[in-house]
Amino acid sequence: MRLRDHRHLAAPLLPWLLAISVSLSYLSDPVIAKKSEPRVTKNTFSELPAGLTYFPDSDVILVHDRLKGEILRSKDAGETWDTADIPESKAAGLERHPFDPNVAFVLSAGHHHWYTPDRGESWKQFKTAASPSPWRNPLRFHASDPKKIIFQAEACQSFFECDEISLYTTDGFETDPKLLRTGTRGCSFARATDIFTTGDRRLDEDRIICISRGRYSPWPKDNRLVVSDSYFEDEFEPELEIGRTVKGLLSAASVKKFIVVAAKSEGTDEMALYVSDDSKQWHRAEFPDHKVEEGAYTVLESTNYSIQVDVMNTRPSNPMGVLFTSNSNGTYFTKNIEHTNRNRGGLVDFEKVQGIQGIVLVNTVENWKEVEKGNSVKKKIQSTISFDDGRTFQPLKVGKKDLHLHSVTNLHNSGRVFSSPAPGIVMGVGSTGDHLKPYTECDLFVSDDAGVTWNKAADGPHKYEFGDQGSVLMAVADDGPTDTLIYSINHGKDWKKADLGKKVRARLLTTAPDSTSLKFVLEASDPEEKGKHYIFTIDFDELHERKCKSDDFEKWYARVDKDGKPDCLMGRKEFYTRRKADADCFIESDFEDPAPEFEICECADEDFECDFNFVKDGDKCVLASGATMLVPDGKCEESDDTFMGSSGYRLIPGNECKRAGGKQKDDLVEQDCGKSFKAPASGKISHTAQTFKTNKIHEWHYLERADSVQGDDETIVMRTDDKIWITKDHGKEWKEILSDKEIANIYPHHYNNDVVFFTTADTKTVYYSVNRGDRIDSFEAPQPPTTERVPALGFHPAKKDWLIWTGAKNCERSGGDCHSVAYYSTDRGDHWETLLRYVRKCQFIAEEGRGRVGSIKEKQKVERLIYCEQHEGEDKSNNLQLVASNSFFDESKVHFTDIVSFATMAEFIVVAAKDKEKATLTAAASVDGWNFATALFPPDFHVPHQHAYTVLDSSTHAVSLHVTISDDERAEYGAILKSNSNGTSYVMSVNAVNRNRPGYVDFEKVKGLEGVATVNIVANTDRIAEDGMKKLKTMITHNDGAEWGLLPPPAKDADGNSFECSGDIEKCSLHLHAYTERRDARDTYSSPSAVGMMIGVGNVGEHLTAQKEGDTFFSRDGGMTWENIRKGRYLWEYGDSGSIIVIVAERTPTDVVLYSLDEGRTWQDYRFSEEKLHIEELSTIPSDKSRNFLLWGRDPDAREREVTTINLDFTGLTDTICQLDEEHPEDGDYYLWQPKHPENEDECIFGHVAQYHRKRPWPEAQCYTGRQVEGLHGIERNCSCTRHDFECDYNYIRNSDNSCTLIAGLDPPDHSQICRTDPDATQYYTPTGYRRIPLSTCQGGRELEFQERLAEPCPGHEEQFEKTHRGLSGLTLFFLVLVPFGVAAAAGWWVWTHWDGKFGRIQLGSDPSTGGATFDTGGNSPWIQYPVMAVAVVVAVAAAVPDVLSRVWRYAQNKIGSRGGYGRVGRYTTRDSFARGRGGDYDAVVGADEDEGELLGEDSDEEV
Repeated sequence: MRLRDHRHLAAPLLPWLLAISVSLSYLSDPVIAKKSEPRVTKNTFSELPAGLTYFPDSDVILVHDRLKGEILRSKDAGETWDTADIPESKAAGLERHPFDPNVAFVLSAGHHHWYTPDRGESWKQFKTAASPSPWRNPLRFHASDPKKIIFQAEACQSFFECDEISLYTTDGFETDPKLLRTGTRGCSFARATDIFTTGDRRLDEDRIICISRGRYSPWPKDNRLVVSDSYFEDEFEPELEIGRTVKGLLSAASVKKFIVVAAKSEGTDEMALYVSDDSKQWHRAEFPDHKVEEGAYTVLESTNYSIQVDVMNTRPSNPMGVLFTSNSNGTYFTKNIEHTNRNRGGLVDFEKVQGIQGIVLVNTVENWKEVEKGNSVKKKIQSTISFDDGRTFQPLKVGKKDLHLHSVTNLHNSGRVFSSPAPGIVMGVGSTGDHLKPYTECDLFVSDDAGVTWNKAADGPHKYEFGDQGSVLMAVADDGPTDTLIYSINHGKDWKKADLGKKVRARLLTTAPDSTSLKFVLEASDPEEKGKHYIFTIDFDELHERKCKSDDFEKWYARVDKDGKPDCLMGRKEFYTRRKADADCFIESDFEDPAPEFEICECADEDFECDFNFVKDGDKCVLASGATMLVPDGKCEESDDTFMGSSGYRLIPGNECKRAGGKQKDDLVEQDCGKSFKAPASGKISHTAQTFKTNKIHEWHYLERADSVQGDDETIVMRTDDKIWITKDHGKEWKEILSDKEIANIYPHHYNNDVVFFTTADTKTVYYSVNRGDRIDSFEAPQPPTTERVPALGFHPAKKDWLIWTGAKNCERSGGDCHSVAYYSTDRGDHWETLLRYVRKCQFIAEEGRGRVGSIKEKQKVERLIYCEQHEGEDKSNNLQLVASNSFFDESKVHFTDIVSFATMAEFIVVAAKDKEKATLTAAASVDGWNFATALFPPDFHVPHQHAYTVLDSSTHAVSLHVTISDDERAEYGAILKSNSNGTSYVMSVNAVNRNRPGYVDFEKVKGLEGVATVNIVANTDRIAEDGMKKLKTMITHNDGAEWGLLPPPAKDADGNSFECSGDIEKCSLHLHAYTERRDARDTYSSPSAVGMMIGVGNVGEHLTAQKEGDTFFSRDGGMTWENIRKGRYLWEYGDSGSIIVIVAERTPTDVVLYSLDEGRTWQDYRFSEEKLHIEELSTIPSDKSRNFLLWGRDPDAREREVTTINLDFTGLTDTICQLDEEHPEDGDYYLWQPKHPENEDECIFGHVAQYHRKRPWPEAQCYTGRQVEGLHGIERNCSCTRHDFECDYNYIRNSDNSCTLIAGLDPPDHSQICRTDPDATQYYTPTGYRRIPLSTCQGGRELEFQERLAEPCPGHEEQFEKTHRGLSGLTLFFLVLVPFGVAAAAGWWVWTHWDGKFGRIQLGSDPSTGGATFDTGGNSPWIQYPVMAVAVVVAVAAAVPDVLSRVWRYAQNKIGSRGGYGRVGRYTTRDSFARGRGGDYDAVVGADEDEGELLGEDSDEEV
């Protein structure tokens, strides 16, 4: 083995910042050797040297002392050492230039760095504007111009305020580098390998490819691929798919002649790999029957004409994989061999024999079936070798015995495992027999015919190396201390010993990278004296006097067939002129690499591959599914014509075979024109019905395929009375699964759409699928599921395989100490460890953007943060404590000693704690997961005994908290208070908002339009008892709750008639039935992919009337104006991102649906059944981008209990995909839509004009959107500030004229608090009564937070304050101290992305009568009479459209101290979630009878 190209030995996350102790102090101590033995020189060091790096074609070595921050240099292969001329303690990283043999770089952790142009003889300093990136390898190189280098850096304004940037130099850092681009996530030159080319000399010189953050978002899901040919004076985003750019780019790599980029969507681990061989045309790589998951694939050492990838296809705790090889353009992969051996770090037992094309050694798992079934089964490893580039494999042989070798997953040296540039000489440590033995039981083996035959070289495991092009083989024992080395000068046939002069433990054996030197370097430790280490230089130069002559060499063919004859690969035979094994000489051509020679072969079948649009089917190339053949111009004017087209084959590009006469495999053949045409869309809608014998559907869940996932399935899993069903085509066909299992619950993974769990009621067995039901696996949980009404399974937001299981212990029989115990697994249930006993629930708290992650250790703490509700003293009769840990409870902290429960929502963690002295509840909030603050309500807001809160959606980064004022039965209502950014200080938003008995609130955000929300208020709060019922009105806000107004009524009803009411909007407005009255929480007014569209059922009048009297209304402008589209109650769904809208009569026998293709302007009927059905649900995939819908209904006349599902398929309408050009957004199939505030004359909302893409209505655009188009096009401009950009400050109240005045008797808020919390703050401003809405980016105009305000100095900063303000105008002053919410505008980044979640609620506590959480303080405690607490979180439907206003906040957060930002993808639920309270949908359970969760089967109408 050898130390070659050390950059590839480990992942480049922190390759040069890892603190490895290497303190070097050395002595020269030559050991005199006889001429019959090699000369040995020894140097002593106080710590083991690290980072040993050879300069190519030389004996110069550099070593990095990372502890002292020094670089040591040897010019004679380690015999003597000097310290490099670099300031002491500054060297943090060492990297050699891969394309310049004389250049290396030493990087510091700061801004000053060094490079050597002469192999370390001298060093020059250069300066960068920012420190090296801690997240990726800082240096990227140009393959043909070594002076061009990209420097990846991180620029930090403060500890919390950092951004990744890229710098570049075109003179090799002779001058300081320039800024390339900000907001990068890694950049590289297109020509990053010496064989890649764009095909254009100019582009080869300057093309750079970067992964950058999204236009308006810092989240990885929005990362983009950008390309520039002018060092980013301008840039463009390439189309990775036909007509589409792709978001979610995570990484890019150069592999031989290819560039590979990986993308991942939210809700999946599956990656999409895109490949280009010229950086112009990109194609998605296809892996038949396998998916490529994040962290579960390895791009291996590839050939010049293909990419080789190993894909893990088993559980991660005992991984195995499948080896794939691509075609010549890297787009279609063919399976080579299965059951490859991998380790959990992603390393694969795969290595090519260096210098010879087509020979590869691979280890496979012989007992793969047992390993797949059991995670603790020990693998039986077998070694195989291929001589034809992986097409066929055969065993390694020692005589007639099979040989198995330890490979990459069990490295014991650095560099390559088996081979070197020495032609055909291969060595390894292994054993013979059925499978590989442990390393310490293995021996050393050698082959001099590139692995065809092997011989045993020495007993026991050894480290080994190759020198003088294979003339010298050297090895040293690796199973304990030794004072000898062994060597061979006849290709390993005979071995001799040499004395080291000291017994040592070998650590590293290496030589010059090209294996042409006669000098070897051995790093070793003293086994007896701790802290003593050595570098030995072993020089074989004096063993022979004679230098090899021509007759000492032979012609050696690199590959032979089974008959021993030279074999062809890529059209040629490869051979070397190498020294004969028994030649008594040395080559002594130091640093002259052995070069292969070739003989051309005649073309054979293996020289051809499948042509474009053709794929392998067995041994043949056939037309790919859905593909068409290329037809010459003027041909196929009629479908029954023929033409001369592709045979399905083409000669592999780069193949040099010589064509013989006669018929060729890639000759054109006559093809039928019918094959060249794809059948056009029928232009019709179709439907498919399925009937199930069941009383009801207990639950059903969409497992939506994310954009980066291969395939076209639309998967649903469903539980009926006694069966589990799955459909992969949106309900056209259903298949029963787990037929012999008694499944009690289905748990879709809350953060990964591909994963679903099926639990049994009273057993420990849990079944699951990680590929949307394609394969079902299982594990045994530590205990049966908990008997408490909390979810048994908890999920980690970022780690798919991290689980929390809450199990029931001692609950088999009554009377025992039945309690819940929480366990955790980091390998998807293969192994479990106890978290905490006597708990009610435990939950992962990790959230993107929560906490500053500045190191791997800090990242691990954030990832491992867990909260548990545990009974004090492990006694169920005691109160619940909130206990937290970031070490899986090796250590923990009690945050609260007596709580009702806690809930997480977006970045906020809200805790309901008991205040026994005041006989009330208190709310506390945290945004970092570790520090809490008590919520401060407005001083004029008085609720003597707070007993119920509802935390509403906080996607605008301020909590909207509903506090119950009245909890009287059928008279429940409360006030919505809005918080500051940390959820602790609240102001009044809107009063008298309706809630129901369990605590759910009539509050709903409009998806895709941040800051727009609706509520239903109780208009008769003072007369509910007299009126006998609540009278509700619907109100809407367009500025995040700062102002509310009634919904304007339509001018006419659906029949064209006027409504009965008219005049004052207080007497005549539109009212909609909201959340508290819904049968299904998914039936939201809006969709994030259909931006600005809303549908609801209600009435026009003074108040909301009964549901059965309601009509259906539609808005296409975010609730500004409304139309009555149909009389009566209808269910609705959006499809194809809003270009299809479907409605169907609710709970009334019908056989038709209505649909609109033009944003609700016109409606058409479609008949779906011969018999009328009672439709109880209408659904589609959560993102609303499918063109399939599902009706759920019953035959009202059927005697038996049956449920019918009917698939509605709109894909037949068109097969043309819509075209969008972001540079000219209105030239294609889309137009730009701009939301506005109803009281603004222009389109300004939140201080700017936002523009969204909308598909043009049918028939103007007869196409479909398909893959979701990013909703937000951009920000046209910022606007002047108006009253609508502000809300009242703390201690201020809004008057009827919308002004804000100080509450009588109260003081203004203390804005000097910033001086105490921010030590860098120099000043603060006295309050005016107004505070800017966090999302607003307005500039100038009525800047109410500045008017009449005076700046005051912070204590201790008076002098700096005076300097800052001397001679400046008041207006200039204000811009010098922008509040955090205005920073975005100053920098020009107005918006950050926010993806709404899926609709759901979080409950904390419940009515005691329902079995929820209660506590007793004795007497007539109000907690006994009323629900303790109900915290419900509106978790919106999975967003397809970025929310512009949330983006503003995220930018502001980034500028004032957030590394990430905030936001969460919510959970897509059914009503059944309410009854079971699955983790993420509900953190605790609201008591409800079983029918509460029923989706189907309720026959009676619902009355209001």
